[in-house]
Amino acid sequence: MSRIVLTTMGSFGDLHPKIAIALELRKRGHDVVFATHKEYQDKVEALGFAFRRMRPDNTALHDPQEMARMMDLKTGTEYVIKNWVCANLRETYTDLMASAEDADFIITGEGVVAARLVAEKLGIPWAFAVLQPASFLSVYDPSVLPILPFLAKLRGLGSLANRGIIQLSKVLSKSWAEPIHELRRELGLPPLKGNPFIDDKYSPYLVLALFSSVFAKPQPDWARNTVLTGFAFYDGNEGETELAPELQQFLDKGDPPIVFTLGSAAVMAPGRFYQESIEAAMQLNCRAVLLMGKNAPPKDLPENIFSITYVPYSQVFPRACAIVHQGGIGTTAQALRAGRPTLVMPYSHDQPDNAARVERLGTSRTILRNQYTADRVVKQLRQLLENPSYATKASEVSGIIQSENGVGVACDAIEKQLQTASTRS
Repeated sequence: MSRIVLTTMGSFGDLHPKIAIALELRKRGHDVVFATHKEYQDKVEALGFAFRRMRPDNTALHDPQEMARMMDLKTGTEYVIKNWVCANLRETYTDLMASAEDADFIITGEGVVAARLVAEKLGIPWAFAVLQPASFLSVYDPSVLPILPFLAKLRGLGSLANRGIIQLSKVLSKSWAEPIHELRRELGLPPLKGNPFIDDKYSPYLVLALFSSVFAKPQPDWARNTVLTGFAFYDGNEGETELAPELQQFLDKGDPPIVFTLGSAAVMAPGRFYQESIEAAMQLNCRAVLLMGKNAPPKDLPENIFSITYVPYSQVFPRACAIVHQGGIGTTAQALRAGRPTLVMPYSHDQPDNAARVERLGTSRTILRNQYTADRVVKQLRQLLENPSYATKASEVSGIIQSENGVGVACDAIEKQLQTASTRS
C-alpha cells in the first residue's frame, strides 16, 4: 500500500476529478490524503479521507467581489496567479510539506506550483493532472487565451503564428513567476528551464490529461509522458445524489426544461445571468430550472420555472432539453456526458477555450458574457432547440464519453509509476 497525497485548489471542477481518482485508489488499497482549501474539509472527510488544510483558503467562495476579480475575462488569470498562487506560495509549500513528509507519491495540478517544490525536495515522484486542453497551449491545437481573446481568430494561420502567440504569452507572464524562482533558490533546487506556468510545469514522471479524446486529441508538443485518460467523474457524496422531491415532481410533470447554471465559482458573480435567463425562458414559453448557488431566489417565479441552490449535474442534466452554463471544465464535461445541447457564456481562464471546443464539436453555441441579454439568448436557444443536428451530435458525443473509463486509466498510470518507484528503491 502506498501513501498518496492528492492536492488541488480551485472550484468543484478542480476538486471532483481528484475525488473520483482518490476513491478508486482507495479501492485498490492505497492510503490517500487530501491537501486542499479548508472550505472542502467537510466534503473530503465525509468520504472518509484524511484532510490537511493547505493555504490559501478559498475565501472567494464567500466573497462575490473577489470572485468577480478572479473571473474577469482579461485580467482574471493574472490576478489569480499573482494574488493567490504566488502571494501564498510559501504558506502553500509549508502546509504541503507537512502533509507529504511520509508520502510515496503526490498528485497535483494547475495552481499548486508548490507541489513540485515539495516533491523535488523530498525526492518523491509526482503526477501533474491537466483538466482542460487549454493547459497544454499546443502549437498544433491552439487554445483561446482569455488575456488575448482577439487572437482566437488567428487559429487557422498555422503553427508559425501559433508559436508567436505562445511566445507572447511567455513574455507577458514571465514576471509572474519570480516568487517561484526565488523560493527554488532558497530551497537549493536547480533553476527551471522555462516558464512554470506554460512550458515548464509538467512532471517528468506522469502527466494525466483528464479529458476525453473527443474533446481534444493528443498533440506532438504535449509533454512526452502524457496519458490521455478520459474525463474523471464524481458528482456528490453518498446521499447527496438524490433529487429534492420538489424538483423531482417538477421534472416529472412536464416537458424537459432548459437548465441554467454557473457552476460552483462563477455563480458567486452572476451579474444579470439569472434575470436574463428567466426572461428568455418566458419568451420561449419553455420550462426552466435555475441552479443558483447562494444567490437569493427570484420572487414570483412563474410555475414553469424552478429555482434551487444546487443539484448534482448527473441527476438533472440528462432531464434537460438544453443546458446554459459558464464553460467550466467540470460543467462542460457533465453536459457532454448527458448528451444535451449547450449554450455557453464563458467568463475567463479555460472557459473561452472550452466553449470554442464544444462549438467545434457541433454540440454547442457560444454567447459572450457582455452580450447575454434575454433577446440574444432566445435567438441562440432557438437555434439549439430547432436544429436537430445539435441534439444528434450531443447524443453521439455522449456515447463516446460514457464508453471511456477516465478514472480507471488514470489510476492504472499512477500505479505504474508507483511500481517503477518501488523498483528503483
